[in-house]
Amino acid sequence: MNHTEVLTRYTANFVDELSKNGVTDIVISPGSRSTPLAMTIAEHPVIKEWIVIDERSAAFFAMGIAKKTGRAVALVCTSGTAAANYFPAIVEANYSRVPLIVLTADRPHELRDIGAPQAIEQLKLYGDYVKWFHEMALPEASENMLSYVRNKSGRAVFMSLEGNPGPVHLNFPYREPLVPDFTLENLWGDQLNEARNLSMNGTKQLSDMEVNLIIQKLENRGKGLIVCGPQVDSKLALSVTRLAKEWNVPILADPLSQLRAGEHAKDLIIETYDAFFRDETLRNKLSPDYIIRFGAMPVSKAYLFYVKENKHIPQFVVENYAGFREPTGNNTQFIFSDAVLFCEALITASRKPKLDNTWLETWLSMNQVAKKHLLVEDQAEITEGEAVRALVDVIPESSSIYVGNSMAVRDLDTFFFTTPKQLSILANRGANGIDGMVSSALGSAVTGEPVTLVLGDLSFYHDLNGLLIAKQYDLNITILLINNNGGGIFSFLPQSQEKKHFEVLFGTPVDIEFKQAVQMYGGTYFSAETEKELKEVLYENYQHKGLSVVEVKTDREKNTNWHRSKWKAIAEELKGEA
Repeated sequence: MNHTEVLTRYTANFVDELSKNGVTDIVISPGSRSTPLAMTIAEHPVIKEWIVIDERSAAFFAMGIAKKTGRAVALVCTSGTAAANYFPAIVEANYSRVPLIVLTADRPHELRDIGAPQAIEQLKLYGDYVKWFHEMALPEASENMLSYVRNKSGRAVFMSLEGNPGPVHLNFPYREPLVPDFTLENLWGDQLNEARNLSMNGTKQLSDMEVNLIIQKLENRGKGLIVCGPQVDSKLALSVTRLAKEWNVPILADPLSQLRAGEHAKDLIIETYDAFFRDETLRNKLSPDYIIRFGAMPVSKAYLFYVKENKHIPQFVVENYAGFREPTGNNTQFIFSDAVLFCEALITASRKPKLDNTWLETWLSMNQVAKKHLLVEDQAEITEGEAVRALVDVIPESSSIYVGNSMAVRDLDTFFFTTPKQLSILANRGANGIDGMVSSALGSAVTGEPVTLVLGDLSFYHDLNGLLIAKQYDLNITILLINNNGGGIFSFLPQSQEKKHFEVLFGTPVDIEFKQAVQMYGGTYFSAETEKELKEVLYENYQHKGLSVVEVKTDREKNTNWHRSKWKAIAEELKGEA
């Protein structure tokens, strides 16, 4: 068997086993050393390949697909710094628990550490940011080696999805020549219709004794609080709202919790807690007896203050498998159980905490006051919060909102109120960076469901390369670009008082006419100056397919003052009622 046949059979068996284990999408960035993988993937009859030139964009695009579908997505690149460009997305995937299978091509061992071109140290390149690393053997086509390559392929898929999902990394050393031969008989090798080594991963569940122990700790505590932070399990909403109803407690629902939208009951959901938690007096008034939290830590910094100020109360953090996501340092009990099963166990338990109707009524009343102020419409030029409010009002049913970090996600937190619409809300809240947002949102659009990306001008600038994906594959996405010409979130931080250095170091205006960039990538561009006009433009955009960008220009200083005036009015009315 010659070199080319060995190379072909080895690689084809690996790729075919990915498919048998449920991988349907693989993102490829062109390069020479990765030729065997890239061509074999493109030849496979089931796998869909996506070609993305920029590796950083490719990795975030793959992460968007995986985040939306819940399936593992593979990435392929050539050797050298191409692999290094995956790093930001791998970090994000690690912290936000997204399954990626990173396949990096490499020089063979004899070409390493001798000055050969495009040869860097790729072994364990991503350190502890991947769940598993394996250096693949050099290609062989013996029965044992084809079994080996399928086993590693299946294991890669399993490891990416096992427990808390995350990225895994396999490094492929290849010798030249690199072009496979697809005329070979029995190209895909193993003819089984299912994975060779099917692995099953069960869910965790507490025993009755453990459930009763938790309830026993809470029995005499009436002022309970359920908190749901960022998470993507669509089934949790029904169970957690039923639990809140059974226990008569409010739910603080983060905008990324998947609780604010949908058909489940939402009468006990508090959306505006960030607004009134900004006042210390009101936080003190709302001191709870216990907190049960599902999902990651909420976006709201005001909630972080609230938890730190109540470090003496029992707090339970529910994790489906493992993890210690509790940045306050409070004394916290971690419950490792499937969240839905945990809720159902508490609902059906014979004991429950005592009811405190006054506690619940206080929260609901404060939520209504805050919403009243936040819903007031101004006829003047649009603000950033109003832009988000307008979007939620007109976005079509069965859509996704992909929201950027910094101000965008915080305005969504404040102005995204409960709705019966079926919406999924996605974001890159693992490492909370601004890079890769356009590419991630486009990845979530490959399912065909309409996607609206909401982000600021710096995030948009940071990933303009991602727009090429929309042009290549005619993906359906609307981008709501909120342009305050710089880093708007810094205007809310103490750095804003340092006038001498603020604009250069933190404000960072880019002064770019984004219309030209949008048109360069074949998109359509619109602008809006009032909330009414924005609703009309968005509604019109949702009637058409393809890439469109709707820009809203705001003033950072006016925006800061507008937000603070809202928070002040809410606090003054609520304290006046106290």
